[in-house]
Formats: sequence, structure tokens, C-alpha cells
Amino acid sequence: MASGGVKAKGFSSKACLKVVGVREAVPFPHIDPVLIQIGPFAIRWYALAYIATILLGWRYVVGMVRNPRLWTHRPPPADALAIDDLVLWLTLGVIVGGRLGYVLFYNTSMIWTDPIGILKTWEGGMSFHGGALGVVIAGYLFARHKKIDPLRIGDLIVAAEPIGGFLVRIANFINGELWGRPTSAPWGMVFPGAGPLPRHPSQLYEAALEGLVLFAVLRWATHGKKWLNRRGVVLGMFLTGYGLIRISLENVRQPDAQMPHFPFGLTMGMMLSTPMVLIGLFLIWRGLREPLPPALPLEAAPAPPLAAKGADEPA
Repeated sequence: MASGGVKAKGFSSKACLKVVGVREAVPFPHIDPVLIQIGPFAIRWYALAYIATILLGWRYVVGMVRNPRLWTHRPPPADALAIDDLVLWLTLGVIVGGRLGYVLFYNTSMIWTDPIGILKTWEGGMSFHGGALGVVIAGYLFARHKKIDPLRIGDLIVAAEPIGGFLVRIANFINGELWGRPTSAPWGMVFPGAGPLPRHPSQLYEAALEGLVLFAVLRWATHGKKWLNRRGVVLGMFLTGYGLIRISLENVRQPDAQMPHFPFGLTMGMMLSTPMVLIGLFLIWRGLREPLPPALPLEAAPAPPLAAKGADEPA
């Protein structure tokens, strides 16, 4: 199609079977990473995953804030309008933290070999741990600016995070990146650019565990146990749950080619996730020991108004 036309992208019919020994590997579906291309402008599944994460996560958190049944002993820490403001802070935290985390943790040589490339986020290369640190910093600064308890804001944020965990890992699979180690399992796949051996589709494992399973666990905590009333418990459950899942899946996930070999079979993902587990366990222990305030009336008071802005503060 000529330049400037609209080119729709989708599933390719060239999903070839790869034969290894006497067993056929599951064919990689070869979904085009670009959904639609208009001249030089391309809409990629990876970018859509981030956009959908922000929109769905925002609406999910607003829904929790507006649900009086979740707030039995404490009112929500912020109202829906404050959550609208929070979204911008977190978006910047995810993008800046995710990209800088990738460069610092996984591709340090980019700093002196291709510093301009650090800005090219559309070419891929985002770190979950860097994005998580960016969200922590952004969330803390937002809470301090609005005079809100940072632990309670953290509880709300992480309750929606598995939505992004699921969508972004599916986008990684579509891109044919972050594949697993070689395997003889019957569901092993031969990924483009990963050699002839079948590999674990570790992106799908992560989408299922970091996304669906972790979301269900946190949903049980927020809606079943009403633990949004216990400061930091939901945050601690997320940190512990994600950390344990990531550490276990690092055993089947192929380390980045540029990474050094660490002793004892450790990977960068394992080492970055271990502090998450320890901090998470502490937050759970602390939050469950902290006495709850008296129960709220059945009608549940609305979120307290935020501190009034000064004349020199943005609206």
C-alpha cells in the first residue's frame, strides 16, 4: 500500500510449525505488533496496552472510592476528583520510572553508547521494577501534596495494577519478546529470533499469574475482607504476591542477553523482587496489628474534602 494509506494489521496466516526431534512445537501465532499504520504513524499493541491500563485502572479505582460498602471503618482517602488528578502523576511515574529502570537495571551501556535512545520508549524496553519505583515516588509526592495518607493511596493504586500486568504481558507476547528458557513441555513455542528450540511462553505465565491470579487475590482483599480499611495491607499483599510470582517465574524466563551471569543462578528480576517481598510482608504484619477505628455509620461518610488550594497552586 502506498505511503499515507491506512494499513490494517492483524493475524498472519504464516503461523509456521517448527519441528524439533519428533515433536512439533506449538506454533507462534505471529500477530503483527502494529495494529494500524497511517503513513509513518503506527498504533502498536504495546502502546495500547499502556493506554488501556491507565483508563481501566483509573475507572476501577474510582469505582472503589465510590463504593461505600468497602469503607467500613475509614472513609476513602480521596474522592473521585482527586483520583482524576492522581492518574497524571502515576502516568508520568510509570513511563519515566519504567524507562530509566530498564536502562539502569538491564541496559546500562545505553547511557554512553546511545543516550538519545533512552528517549525512544516506542522501541520497547521498560522495566516493571523501575515503573513500580516511579509509581511509588509519584504516589508519595501526590499524597504529600494533597495531605493524604500515602499508605492508603498505595492500597488503592496496587489494587488496579494487575490489570496492567495482564495487558502489558500479552503485548510482550504479541511482540515476540521476553520469551522463556528452552523447554521440552508440549506447549513450548519457537519464537521469532530466539533460535530453533521451543521455549516457555513465559509472557503468558506472567499474564496469568501477575495479572489474573494477583487481581483475584487483591479483589478478595479489597471487596471480601474489606482490607482497604487497614493501612498498607493491600499494598503489602501486592508487593509480596508480585515478588513471589516474579521470583518463581524467573526460573523459566530467559534473562536478557546483555545481562551478566550472577552467582547461585540468581537473575536481576529475582534480586529486585526480593526486597519487594520483605517490605510487603512487613506492611501486612504492621497493618493487621494496627487497631481499627470505630465502625462508620451504615450510610458511610463520603471522602473528606482535600485541603483547599492556594492562589498560586494549579487548579
